[in-house]
Amino acid sequence: MGDLLGDYRKVAGPLPREHQVWRLTGPGLSALEPPVGEPLPVPGRNELLVRHDAVSVCFSDVKIARLGLDHPRVRGFPVVPGHEVALTVAAVGPELSDAYAPGDRFIVQANMTLGGVARTYGYDVRGGLAQYAVLGPEMLPYLLPVRPTTGYAEAALAEPWACVEAAYAVSYRTTWRPGGTVWLLGDGAGVELGDAAGWRPGRVHLDVQDTAFAERVREWAAVSGVEIVAGAPESVDDAVVLGPDPDRVERALAALAPNGTCAVITAEPLPRRVRVDVGRLHYDGLALFGTARLDLAAAYTPIRTELTPGGRLWLLGAGGPMGRMHMRRALQRDGGPATIVATDRSGRAAEAFGRIAPAVLTFLSERECGDAETLAKRLNDATGGLGFDDIVVIAPVAEAIEAAFEHLADGGVINLFAGLPRGTCCAWDFTTIAHRGVRAIGTSGSSVAHLRGARDRIENGVLQPNRSVAAVAGLDAAPDVLRAVAQGRFGGKVVIFPNLREPLPLTPVGELARVLPSVAELLDRGHWSLAAEEELLRTLT
Repeated sequence: MGDLLGDYRKVAGPLPREHQVWRLTGPGLSALEPPVGEPLPVPGRNELLVRHDAVSVCFSDVKIARLGLDHPRVRGFPVVPGHEVALTVAAVGPELSDAYAPGDRFIVQANMTLGGVARTYGYDVRGGLAQYAVLGPEMLPYLLPVRPTTGYAEAALAEPWACVEAAYAVSYRTTWRPGGTVWLLGDGAGVELGDAAGWRPGRVHLDVQDTAFAERVREWAAVSGVEIVAGAPESVDDAVVLGPDPDRVERALAALAPNGTCAVITAEPLPRRVRVDVGRLHYDGLALFGTARLDLAAAYTPIRTELTPGGRLWLLGAGGPMGRMHMRRALQRDGGPATIVATDRSGRAAEAFGRIAPAVLTFLSERECGDAETLAKRLNDATGGLGFDDIVVIAPVAEAIEAAFEHLADGGVINLFAGLPRGTCCAWDFTTIAHRGVRAIGTSGSSVAHLRGARDRIENGVLQPNRSVAAVAGLDAAPDVLRAVAQGRFGGKVVIFPNLREPLPLTPVGELARVLPSVAELLDRGHWSLAAEEELLRTLT
């Protein structure tokens, strides 16, 4: 039979004339279809033909199906999902033959800029749920090499780990955007520019009531070469609301451009909650500042994004695959939290970590608490009434996010890791932002640097992503996989191997003995392993 696994790794032998592609043809899980055959693409002179070896399925893939064109990264159908991908070069265009060769292995940074436009692998660029793909020259900088000895599944899982790391490494501006547009709106009585006098936006829309403050701004602008415009802008990089006016805050938030900031400066409490588009916080990288001091610059203190050493952490939605990754990171981090509360609907977090849980961990579930009031009391008891320094939201539930905001300690940060659609609003008390230093952040995706760091930790043995593999499947089972992920059937990740020559139904790792006993024998104490993966490929490729 020869060395089937070795031939697979080296891409030895002739390539197929056709390959299988799984396409999502429209919005809704009802649009799921079996894979279809397409002619194998041929790379151009400066292109690569790559083979997708493993694809880890993400809940974001489910959101593509559920939201359709309302998803911020979907430009049209059909979509070939799959952004958590391990791939191998199968053929090389002649202009790239000095740099690439068949058998070279890579992972993909999904967030790309192609032709000056933000694009995403597996969203508006064909992703991993196809056996092969052609990558053009603009995509090559987003490939990171992988060691030949690294498993395909663990390589694919570098991408979600990179997203976890990115959630704690985001940075926000602490000044107005240089050359950008600022909107000053509200009262302004008694407010000083402070250190903001040294900032240099391009334009300020002056929409304030206090004539003395307005005159100070005009004098500063004349000296600084900043244009002054009356009235409200359509889009703004930085909005500053002067005074306790929730209506103005909501208008300011609606006008923010991506990566914009909104600062609320008020010594008085706001009379009602403010409706915040939490979907935009996640996808558009908005920053919310505030201060009770009548000083513009005082609001723009750095936003902490790393977990507080020795602090109190609440992981909301800790039972799923990404929640478990956040949990492992918090537990393994030097100088990590002194208190961790993990909540989920089903109690899976306790099942996953209960046997090894240190004293810092407390598990709560909706099933255990019964109602929101009981859960709130248990959360309050866990912090001694002090609130949480950090709340990381992995569950995409608006009601939970709204309630969680109330449990932040002074200076606390809520991190919206879970992405909700733009237009999803929560009502938050902005007085806590202005008077207690509470902050809200949100992250989406990762960078090449984050992916490189995750790859290095995997290949150096610091991270063991195979332990998070809950089930495996072939490309033919992609519709079943997506339904299972949508239903939350697995607490871990599901990995598809697109190039198996035989069908492989969606199979939990714990049931492999029934389907593939030789693979099951090579599991690592019940966990997916490199040896089990190699046996799977020997058997089915």
